[in-house]
Amino acid sequence: MPENGLPLAQIARLLDVPEDALRTLVANRRSAGDTTLVALTVEEAARRLGIGRTKLYEYVSTGEIASVKIGSLRRIPAEAVNDFLTRQLGASDFGTAA
Repeated sequence: MPENGLPLAQIARLLDVPEDALRTLVANRRSAGDTTLVALTVEEAARRLGIGRTKLYEYVSTGEIASVKIGSLRRIPAEAVNDFLTRQLGASDFGTAA
């Protein structure tokens, strides 16, 4: 099974596409983001979390996600996104579900 847990062989069969082509597409998609960034825009951080920009701004304003101002720009440290997810995982029952 692939690293992300998707049954790519089944998905490829259902979509009627070659499995190798689907694996290439997934690999390219994974590497599309710049993983060297240490500070993300609000849009980039929201996309990583799979939430909207407005919701991310809510988390920033309440202090749930750390952010910094660089000049007139608001940036989210990349590790702040991971820290937020770790806290959310600890606060939810999903982390302990069977």
